[in-house]
Amino acid sequence: MTDTNTILEALRPVQDPELQKSLVELNMIRNISLENGDLSFTLVLTTPACPLKEMIVDDCKKAVQDLPGVETVEIEVSSETPQQKSVPDRESVPGVKNIIAVSSGKGGVGKSSVAVNLAVSLAQSGAKVGLLDADIYGPNAPSMLGLAEAKVRVQESPKGEVLEPAFNHGVKLVSMGFLIDTDQPVVWRGPMLNGIIRQFLYQVNWGELDYMVVDLPPGTGDAQLTLAQAVPMSGAVIVTTPQDVSLMDARRGLKMFEQLGVTVLGMVENMSYFIPPDLPDRRYDLFGSGGGEKAAKELNVPLLGCIPLEISLREGGDCGIPIVVSHPNSASASALSAIAQQVAAKASVAALT
Repeated sequence: MTDTNTILEALRPVQDPELQKSLVELNMIRNISLENGDLSFTLVLTTPACPLKEMIVDDCKKAVQDLPGVETVEIEVSSETPQQKSVPDRESVPGVKNIIAVSSGKGGVGKSSVAVNLAVSLAQSGAKVGLLDADIYGPNAPSMLGLAEAKVRVQESPKGEVLEPAFNHGVKLVSMGFLIDTDQPVVWRGPMLNGIIRQFLYQVNWGELDYMVVDLPPGTGDAQLTLAQAVPMSGAVIVTTPQDVSLMDARRGLKMFEQLGVTVLGMVENMSYFIPPDLPDRRYDLFGSGGGEKAAKELNVPLLGCIPLEISLREGGDCGIPIVVSHPNSASASALSAIAQQVAAKASVAALT
């Protein structure tokens, strides 16, 4: 007779492709039921944005469909995002499972566009997501998320004042842009910047989040140091363009995170090529080609994806509707969604290994 143990043994050879461990050993197979030939169980993935979900489901069906007494197989897919590992002398943000930094060595490479679309894409997968705009001197995230006119509330709590984040496109957002006038410059030295970033981490009602995406300013300065030294992070994503000047600065940013003991999840090559709207089958390498792939190989980190430059990507940032929402079937949105899946998968690996 086929019983629960027999089913588990049949599923034991099936592995999570990222973790390279058995689904059974990882306790990802639950709620097994076999009645009148109908086998059902729950597959609990480590992220709702799993890039290999369909492949894992197919492998599970193949493993059990020929067992005696099994006529049909129904698999319910759910997820439980693992908590990132704690780090000595660094304080976790209550309720936040994974903190992912999006950084670049230089400005103008589309880092904020990547951060915003990454956060929205993760939210579209079913994850609970927050975006912390740590670019204090140039807070653009409110405009890019359609929250330029939003007002945030400050509430009193036993621990002092707590900021309520704004919300749109499935993402909670906190930004300096909510606290200053549109044209008001932030003229601060390092200690004040350090203080506001820590307030954004610990004095905001983030609630329960699977992922907090942090949009860092360009370079290797105070904001990067503050974040890396304050909280345990699942990892960092480095954004570059294909041109040599951008790649040189991206290397410096990557090495900074390595020196600070932060895992680099991979590199993203933005503006890889231009797709003209009237000739969607054409592509033009405006900033060179292959630079991100070459740098990733030399630095021994994954290339998470290449994002083409499309007019709709720029328009989405200007009007507050990210391209993964406004043009989900575009080449840029497809690339960004795939990158979000890769980032989520690698964050889970970092948490569980």
